[in-house]
Amino acid sequence: MAYFQWGNDMAIDNGPIDQDHQLLVEQVNTLHTATAEGRGHEVVGSLLEDIIRDTLSHIRHEEQQMEALGYPRLAEHKKGHERFVADLQQLRQRYHAGAITVAAQLSWLLRDWLSIHIRRLDKELARFILKKQRQGHAKALALAHHH
Repeated sequence: MAYFQWGNDMAIDNGPIDQDHQLLVEQVNTLHTATAEGRGHEVVGSLLEDIIRDTLSHIRHEEQQMEALGYPRLAEHKKGHERFVADLQQLRQRYHAGAITVAAQLSWLLRDWLSIHIRRLDKELARFILKKQRQGHAKALALAHHH
């Protein structure tokens, strides 16, 4: 049983943003399985690096898309992203300092991020994208997809 289930209520753009989020869901489940088997500390180091790398690239794309669309709450959304990245980097430091609770903390952090940030904040973005599409801004979206 997966720790975190991808839900259709998490779909944002049926494209690159969703793919990035699905990857994160897989990473959460990998971590949870390893932790449950007592291998959390073994996998958390490399997983943290992957998650930080993937998250930074995902955030960059998402913010570029928001900018291209003229998303009004971009600044607020960016703050959420910055907090998340700061939390991840703090966990990375704690891991390198030898903390053994990092795997569990990373699990909680990612689960919160997926349920709160994606289901709430990214949902607003999804509604905005839909509105823009209806207003005929397909061109701006097409551009945003060719980063």
